[in-house]
This record gives sequence, C-alpha cells and structure tokens, in this order.
Amino acid sequence: MTLPLDGLTVVSIEQAVAAPLCTARLADAGARVIKIERAGGDFGRTYDVAAKGDSSYFAWINHGKESVVLDFKSEGDGALLERMIAQADVLVQNLAPGALSRSGFDLQRLRDDYPALITCSISGYGDIESLEEMKAYDLLVQAESGLISISGGPGEMGRIGVSLCDIGAGVTAYTGILEALIRRGKTHQGGHVDVSLFGVAAEWMSVPFLHAANGQSPKRAGLKHPSIAPYGAFKDAESILTLISIQNEREWERLCTQVLNAPELLDDDRYSSNDQRVIHRDTLDAHIESITSTLSTDQFRAALMQASIAFGGLNSVTDLLNHAALQQRAVSNSMNHEVIMPAHPVKHAGYDTKTTIPSVPALNEHGQSLREEFGLEK
Repeated sequence: MTLPLDGLTVVSIEQAVAAPLCTARLADAGARVIKIERAGGDFGRTYDVAAKGDSSYFAWINHGKESVVLDFKSEGDGALLERMIAQADVLVQNLAPGALSRSGFDLQRLRDDYPALITCSISGYGDIESLEEMKAYDLLVQAESGLISISGGPGEMGRIGVSLCDIGAGVTAYTGILEALIRRGKTHQGGHVDVSLFGVAAEWMSVPFLHAANGQSPKRAGLKHPSIAPYGAFKDAESILTLISIQNEREWERLCTQVLNAPELLDDDRYSSNDQRVIHRDTLDAHIESITSTLSTDQFRAALMQASIAFGGLNSVTDLLNHAALQQRAVSNSMNHEVIMPAHPVKHAGYDTKTTIPSVPALNEHGQSLREEFGLEK
C-alpha cells in the first residue's frame, strides 16, 4: 500500500520548527523531502539533547528526510539547488523575508521557469514591510498576537506550554500545500502558498477578538473557561483535580441531579442560563466544590461517566507516558539510537507506520549522494 504523496519531491530550505514540521507532515504522507542546511546546520539540531543525544525538536520533525549542506550563494551549490528545484514538486522556505530572492532564487522567477512548481513561504509577519526586521520566534508571536494576554491565571500571564504558533504555522502551511497539489491535479499549474505565524495566531484568536471588538475583552481564567460555566477544575476529597465541561442545559440538569445530588441548583435564578452561571461563576464553583470535595476521585469520575458529563484528569507529562490513548512510534536518531515518541495522528488504511523506522539525518548525511544524483561533482 502506497502513501498519498509517494512519488512527490519536496525541497525545503528550512530551520527551527514551522517549516520543518510542515515538511515532516509531507514526509509522513510519503513525499521525498530534501532538507537544505547551512554549514552549521539547522539550529534546531542543538536546542537540547533529550532524544538520546539529538534535539527533541529536531528528532520529532526531521526524521525521514535527506540532509545536504549547501552554500547556494556560491555558483556551484547554487546550480545544484537549481537542478533540485527543477525536478521538485514543492519548494518550502522559511528564511528571512527577501533572503532567498537576494540569493538568486526569487519564487516568482522559479514558478515562471517551472510552471508546475508549488512554492511555500513561512514567515513571522507576512509581507508587512515595517515588520520585516522583527524576529518571529514562537513566544514572541504568542505575545504579539494577544495569545499570552488570555493565557495563564488571573494573577499571572503564561506561555502556552508548547510552541503553538510554530506548530500552527507548520500545519497550516501543510494544509495549504495539499490544497495547491489538489488544484495542480486539476489545472496542471503550480502556485504559491504564503503563511505567517502571526496570521495563524491571529486567526485562532477569532473568539476573543470578537469579544474584544464588542467591548468585552476576555480575562485570563486559569483552569476555567472564560465564557462557559461550569467549565473548569474541581477538587475532590483526595485533593485531585478533575476538569468538567457543561455545554448545554441538558448536561447542566444531569450534573445537578445525577452527579451533585443538588437539584435545588436548577431552581436558582443565578444559574438559570449559561450567561447567568458565568456572571455568578465564583458562587457556583464554590457550591459545586463543596460537594465534590466530599467524593473520592473514583466516586466523582464514575458519577460523571454515568451521567455522560464530559471530564478529564489534570494529567502531568509523566502521566501522558502511560495514557491508554497514547500511540507511539520508533525513530532512529542521527546517532542510530532508537527514540520512542508519540505517533503522527494521521493513519492511512493499509499502511502500518510501525513497520518502518524512519531515520533522523546527520548533518549533510546525503550530501554526496544528492550531488551525484543531480549531476554535479562534489
């Protein structure tokens, strides 16, 4: 059974997280990905050594690729890159705005020369000239987009615990490339995909944006939902927190009658609708926790399950290691050590990813073979 993108070639001039994640998804779907690196390598290689000597970031989003070091500003390596692009289906890049053009690889020129080529640029802030010089690392974009302003608890702002803007931009770029490939299948014409970290973060901020535009900017709510109640964490008799989520009035009724055994809450005008419950959240949450704090963890969660109320445990990362829903895969790092990590969540029928162990490339590991393949001597 072949994967959906078998036979496609991707050339990626990439570093850090967003573009490598995009091309990792293309590789997971079967595409050949040629990773172009500078002499010192993708700086994501040296973030840490958590993947048995490799960077955790690098092992996660670079396995299954080929690595070649090129100085494409030089005549010989520039010619080699041109030959690679001429035979590629997709070119991805996340260099600083204008850097690729200044090196002789203007994307419009490439699409003119190779009409079937799909190009993709991933940037921090798009083509806004006044922002071109701004660095766009993940935490900085979290801050600039307002995401941090609504994250954390009431008394303290906090970074989202993963590189959310990088990840969002990488996945969005992947989606855009797939859309361009579908269009190319119909028209036989390539195209361009442009994605910015800020644009992705801003679009994801649509709900708080609309509230703010209506004069009601959301406040940081910690483990509570800013516009739904009850939706948050409640402590039981064992001081264990369980998150519960009430999405409609039917669930609210079941929570009161079947879990809390407090039908009187249904007759309290302060809790007669979600809007009212949000207004009186503090009083409501205190009432709910006065009841849940008398129940054991097992009793509380069993009652929630029986009443079909959505809930989740407040797990640690260590708890994730043993979660029943966790699917894992093996990857061979650049030093040939097996690393176990969460599996890519997309599964294609008839193709078992567990039978293959993709490798993380060492820096320039495929340099010689690629130079020979594309017709230039070392």
